Amino acid sequence: MTPETQNPKGAARTITLTHPDRLYWPDAGVTKAGLADYYAEVWPLIAPFITRRPLALLRCPEGIAGSCFFQKHAWRGIHKGVVLIDDPKEAGNEAYMSIDDLDGLLGLVQGGVLEIHPWGSTVDGWETPDMVNIDLDPGPDVPWERVIEAATEVRSRFEAMGLTGFVKTSGGKGLHIVAPLKPKAEWPQVKSVMKALAVSMAADAPDRFVSTVAKSKRHGKILIDYLRNGRGATAVAPYSPRARAGAPVSMPLFWEELGPETGPAHFTIANTPARLWQLQACPWANFRDAEAVLEPTTTRRRR
Repeated sequence: MTPETQNPKGAARTITLTHPDRLYWPDAGVTKAGLADYYAEVWPLIAPFITRRPLALLRCPEGIAGSCFFQKHAWRGIHKGVVLIDDPKEAGNEAYMSIDDLDGLLGLVQGGVLEIHPWGSTVDGWETPDMVNIDLDPGPDVPWERVIEAATEVRSRFEAMGLTGFVKTSGGKGLHIVAPLKPKAEWPQVKSVMKALAVSMAADAPDRFVSTVAKSKRHGKILIDYLRNGRGATAVAPYSPRARAGAPVSMPLFWEELGPETGPAHFTIANTPARLWQLQACPWANFRDAEAVLEPTTTRRRR
């Protein structure tokens, strides 16, 4: 990573923030202006994952100490830099939101958006996702080392399908393994294949994994959450902050970085710029180069 790639000189900031000193993360001292500065810093890296996609947004207009709510439709007074889009399957219904540039992103900051959750497809191909996401959500008392082992297992199973898995922290409790797709398969097929993967992992190691969301079955186990792969479902974007104490960030990693020191909430708005400055290469730099066609598959149980 070079300084030039982190300083988006061509990404002009024309947004004037109201109440720039409003504390969005009081414990971390991150203000509205501080969030805007963070996004300007990471714009070249986050842009491919949040532009020209339908977005679901977690808004906390008064910061994490106030009320927070998810919003997928436009609100009154939304900044003009945010693009309003119509879902082809919901003609005449409320508009969804997308962004094309840094101004659009800063318009979301102005609207109190603290988390960005994009669809896995773009506005140019609503029905054909260009990525899949397996969310590893550990239950109580699951050691971090076991979450890392689960991520490695998902990566291996992706490889058996011809997919390349990229890993990132969730900014919460777990890890996300994401693989880029050539946008050929439609949502039902994609979800079916990811469900088969999750069910297979749970069947092969029922003492370690579950594929059902019921919390009663998750104590001491890791949920292999495949539900991010349905039409309209979303997952937090790489480099998006989370509306949690400490201002954690969902951080892309090199696989070699997974270890005790890189816990799920280790990376924050405060320490991300220094991390990016020190890196020699972006962990997800070749993400789109690794696109593959998702083929129908029957996931076999491992002995």
